[in-house]
Amino acid sequence: MSMAKNQKMKLLVLLDTLRMYSDEDNPMSTNEIIDRLAEKGIEATRKAVYEDVRELNAFGYEVLSTRAKSNMYYVVDRKFDEAELRILLDAVASASFISEKKTKELTEKIASLAGAYKAQVLKKNVVYSDAVKHSNEKVYYAVDAVDKAIAEKKKIEFKYFDLDARGQRKYRKDGEKYVVNPVSLIFNENKYYMTGYNDKYLNLANYRIDKMDGVKVTDEDITEADCVKDFNANKHRKQAFSMYIGELQKVTFLVRESKLNVIYDRFGEDTKFTRNMREPNTYSFKATVQVSPSFFAWCASLGTDLEIAAPEQVVFDYKKFLSDILERY
Repeated sequence: MSMAKNQKMKLLVLLDTLRMYSDEDNPMSTNEIIDRLAEKGIEATRKAVYEDVRELNAFGYEVLSTRAKSNMYYVVDRKFDEAELRILLDAVASASFISEKKTKELTEKIASLAGAYKAQVLKKNVVYSDAVKHSNEKVYYAVDAVDKAIAEKKKIEFKYFDLDARGQRKYRKDGEKYVVNPVSLIFNENKYYMTGYNDKYLNLANYRIDKMDGVKVTDEDITEADCVKDFNANKHRKQAFSMYIGELQKVTFLVRESKLNVIYDRFGEDTKFTRNMREPNTYSFKATVQVSPSFFAWCASLGTDLEIAAPEQVVFDYKKFLSDILERY
């Protein structure tokens, strides 16, 4: 690139340099800035740096200066502050659908938004949870394809697999491709899902993104269906336990006061409770859920602190779920 073209890019390169190599604890001297610009083939004088910084500020970019032996400059305006970047880094570290390789790559990219110095601190303090990282390196491509298909209202095709006892992929339907109308991408319990439906059943189903292989957007328009007319991704996530689809039911529960926060975490802080006058420290509440083995497993995890009170069929099915387990022992 010619020197003239480089000079035209000077303001952009200066801003990028300040964002990468300066912060309030590590301001850059005028000479340091001149040296960094020279590495990019851009000539600058002390006066030019001063005028360029003033121009950046005039355009709304917050570049502050302190006075020592010479002016010291650093950027204040960043798209993300450290707390926000910390949350993003922790989310990536705990997300099981992101492979170890992709986790490291994404960690580098997110941390770099804080600048070179704070990036090292952020990466050093990342706490990698005990989340089991899956090995599907094509998750990004799958997410991109599904997102594109939803935007363009096109069907997608893919193969769907499980892992066998040797950890090898075993494709469902003997490797036959699934053709699905995509509805939404949902992140739930550290896993990424695609909610969709096929033309044969026209009922919603959830597919793990990390178990989808060879995802492609087709040229075929989606098929309109009643199952998505009132679809709400947030409600769907709350109603489908571990994203297992089941019959939608309005269930009445009894819960001990000590577990109210568990219920709020599951169903939201707008859950309404009514004190149960027949048993002390106990409340009743109602929630619409998709009744499935995963739903019953969640209920069982709360032991005697949670009781399904109605409807009768759900109570009956829950008892059978528990008795079937007991028969194994």
